[in-house]
Amino acid sequence: MCHLKQEVRFQSIMKKMITVRLKKNEGRTISAGGLWVFDNEIDDIDGKYLNGDLVRVVSFKDDFLGYGYINDHSKIRIRLLGRNEKETIDRDFFIRRFQDAWEYRKSVTDTKCCRVVFSDSDRLPGLIVDKFNDILVFEIDTLGMDVRKETLKEAILEMFRRNDVSIRGIYERSDARVRTLEGLERVKGFLSDPFDTLIEIDENGVKLEVDIAEGQKTGYFLDQKYNHLAIRKLCKGKRVLDCCTHTGGFALSAALTADHVIGIDASQTAIDQAVRNSRLNGFTNTEFIVADVFDYLIRMQQEKQKFDVIVLDPPAFTKSRNSLKNASKGYKEINYRAMKLLNPGGFLVTCSCSEYMTRDLFMKIILSSANDAHKRLRLVENRAQSPDHPIILGNNVSEYLKCIIVQVNDR
Repeated sequence: MCHLKQEVRFQSIMKKMITVRLKKNEGRTISAGGLWVFDNEIDDIDGKYLNGDLVRVVSFKDDFLGYGYINDHSKIRIRLLGRNEKETIDRDFFIRRFQDAWEYRKSVTDTKCCRVVFSDSDRLPGLIVDKFNDILVFEIDTLGMDVRKETLKEAILEMFRRNDVSIRGIYERSDARVRTLEGLERVKGFLSDPFDTLIEIDENGVKLEVDIAEGQKTGYFLDQKYNHLAIRKLCKGKRVLDCCTHTGGFALSAALTADHVIGIDASQTAIDQAVRNSRLNGFTNTEFIVADVFDYLIRMQQEKQKFDVIVLDPPAFTKSRNSLKNASKGYKEINYRAMKLLNPGGFLVTCSCSEYMTRDLFMKIILSSANDAHKRLRLVENRAQSPDHPIILGNNVSEYLKCIIVQVNDR
């Protein structure tokens, strides 16, 4: 009965939908495939609405641009869901969106553990869904998706049922700070019957425990899955240092082939989990240390320590354009220190997960670090996030992860 009421409400909303008209010369990003309407782009709104409601967006000339949900609390006033004027935004609409996302994942990645929905990249702005075996983790960052939470849950479960994929439970990790910009509280908890939130997964042959309730983000960084795999050959028989190891992703992948691996992280909780993950795999060639990455790299240089492979995967040094200058200094310092610790011919795997740190700028910083360290770099690979976190060409926000692998030699 509840489901029928929701469908009736959706149909009613579509019929009496409010129209938002953009200013002259605005809406060009939407015409190019974007999904966002900023508050300063709006000319007028015809009628009254509640935050989270669906609205119809038109150009200054009344050309239809799309359907989206509106929120006065956000600078991004409207996020578009649909571009087809004849389409109804209801439960079936979301089932189709989820099916499209799932078909893509089946083509490009191992779907046992993957990101099923990546917000704007899957035309579902504000929603992230990660799959760990038969468990789903929801991250909802916008009011428009939050008020549709029950419909989203029903739709994705129906999509998986139609594809004969068993889902045992759903956990919500909507506790990111970005929710406060939408006027939302930060929440987490079960969206299904309770289950053990410590889940064992297999990533490229490495066993890992993922804590979806207390781990960072949705519990684990699935975006580095294939970057972890990419370094394995480089580490064969080598001495490896994994900086900002978190729960051991790069370190444990390297441990399958390396002679010795040291993983460092500032978080005792993360290091404890990395140790447990190492024991889970029976590794005897790993060592995990709680340390500040900058302090540790300086100390290793003072002690004249050397490594064959160094991985740098720090948290984002910048989460806004305003702090990009200071972030650039941090990236330059950490890359410089790492290059000084590498044996000639060693490999540096260096990452940035900030959308504001563009690939071009990151490469310039790496080259500047090499010049200061009097090193010569040979590019091995220029990598990004795993394909289940799709990059939409023309949408710079969707390409956030850079993973550059270089060989470092003396000049």
